[in-house]
Amino acid sequence: MKFNSDFKYDLHRGQIGENYLANILKGHIEVKTDKRALETGNVFVEYESRNKHSGITTTEAEWYAFVLSNTVIILIKTEDLKSICKKLPKEQRKPGGDSNTSMGVIVPIEKLYNKNENRNT
Repeated sequence: MKFNSDFKYDLHRGQIGENYLANILKGHIEVKTDKRALETGNVFVEYESRNKHSGITTTEAEWYAFVLSNTVIILIKTEDLKSICKKLPKEQRKPGGDSNTSMGVIVPIEKLYNKNENRNT
């Protein structure tokens, strides 16, 4: 992208970003807090609890938000997260949650950032 130091140009680009985020926040977001994610480098994405579909399998949310700390939040489209989870090997599927009654996929945080790998196309 070409650099432009014009305030009106920068203001317009900033407003586009603000509107994009505002539309996400108005929509349906599944929010998960993972206190150990920054330590482990992974997030846990639940798909089953007590032998019933749950989590990412049943969500109607368009977006997932992973709150990793007071200053780190990752937003990802649910369809992209599903695609990532499907591509991970079976070894990444583990019990977790309350008393390990849920099943989920251990997803490396770095996978949430690699846009080109996430698309279904």
